[in-house]
Amino acid sequence: MLQTRVIPPADGAYQYPLLIKRLLMSGARYEKTREIIYRDQLRYSYPTLIERVARLANVLTAAGVKAGDTVAVMDWDSHRYLECMFAIPMIGAVIHTINVRLSPEQILYTMNHAEDRFVLVNSEFVGLYQAIAPHLTTVEKTLLLTDLPEKTAELPNLVGEYEQLLAAASPQYDFQDFDENSVATTFYTTGTTGNPKGVYFTHRQLVLHTMGVSTIMGAIDSVRLLGTNDVYMPITPMFHVHAWGLPYVATMLGLKQVYPGRYDPEFLVEMWRKEKVTFSHCVPTILQMLLNAKGAQGTDFGGWKIVIGGSALNRTLYETAKARGIQLTAAYGMSETGPLVSCAHLNDELMAGTEDERTTYRIKAGVPGPLVEAAIVDAEGNFLPADGETQGELVLRAPWLTEGYFNEPQKGAELWAGGWLHTGDVATLDSMGVIDIRDRIKD
Repeated sequence: MLQTRVIPPADGAYQYPLLIKRLLMSGARYEKTREIIYRDQLRYSYPTLIERVARLANVLTAAGVKAGDTVAVMDWDSHRYLECMFAIPMIGAVIHTINVRLSPEQILYTMNHAEDRFVLVNSEFVGLYQAIAPHLTTVEKTLLLTDLPEKTAELPNLVGEYEQLLAAASPQYDFQDFDENSVATTFYTTGTTGNPKGVYFTHRQLVLHTMGVSTIMGAIDSVRLLGTNDVYMPITPMFHVHAWGLPYVATMLGLKQVYPGRYDPEFLVEMWRKEKVTFSHCVPTILQMLLNAKGAQGTDFGGWKIVIGGSALNRTLYETAKARGIQLTAAYGMSETGPLVSCAHLNDELMAGTEDERTTYRIKAGVPGPLVEAAIVDAEGNFLPADGETQGELVLRAPWLTEGYFNEPQKGAELWAGGWLHTGDVATLDSMGVIDIRDRIKD
């Protein structure tokens, strides 16, 4: 390593840690009256969001949550999830976003492996939780999340119901500074074989990912996707890689945010129309279901920008959505990458080309974002040329990639062989830096 000149800070200079709390405090600075909306049931402003996060922090602290504890959440996309994504890591704990679509056996495995101590359970999952509760090894207490009039449920070691507890808690909480390299989030990614693997991200990584995503989506004019006047509605589960990190971006920028709960295509169309949504993200299958919804027929979705990830965006879906007024943009990432590492970009050369050429590049995995390095390697780890033809495994470096798998150092070492994160995806790189995913190595 180079021996560079390092000047120590002046006495008393504040050493600014990159913590998730900084993202929360920014939103109200820009737009105090913008709303956080949950279905057709609740809406409140950014100052209220900050207050509710403080109330939740007090509830969790009173229940015994300490810095370093893991707190699990089982919920659909909601204002509660957003509040948990801030309050839990802001008190130094770790939020475990449980994939409720896994089998009960896999959910049980992930909760025991993550060493969850507290669990927030949506009333829709009470039966599921009751079935696995006798086999949980570390959980001490539960909290109930519900939209129903009745605020009770048969949950073991129940502290109380979320809204009732928040109403009784103080709206003030002194969120302390701590090491920015503290783990903030964890969740589990599944493969074709073996148990799910736990990835984790620090406060520093999530703040840098948020800044990176806001730059990728807000400053690149050829596919400018997200600005402070947009209305945001996720159509990606919040348990899946922090809903691709966009709730953190939306909150930092003070956007109006719309959380639809459990996904239902008809209801999504209704919320889009009612709340004038302009920006979303989802996988191709969800978009296809939305376009086929009864309420979507004959509808012009003009002004709706949607980022597509999770699987390849094909030309047919792109053209179908375009005919309905939707601007689709492909992006690439995976659970281990936080997730976003690249997004479609049209440079001056492509903008001067034909519409067909532009479409070809709008549906590719895109150009690596700021601070992201990408390369392709052969089976021995040798770097391959970026000529748009040579195929190899895509490997990455960025300041927000997971540094390993929780309690599985050998698998983490395999992930980072040679000092690059191995994606397992076969890809090409061209002279413009465009990533084109061709296959999975395992396939």
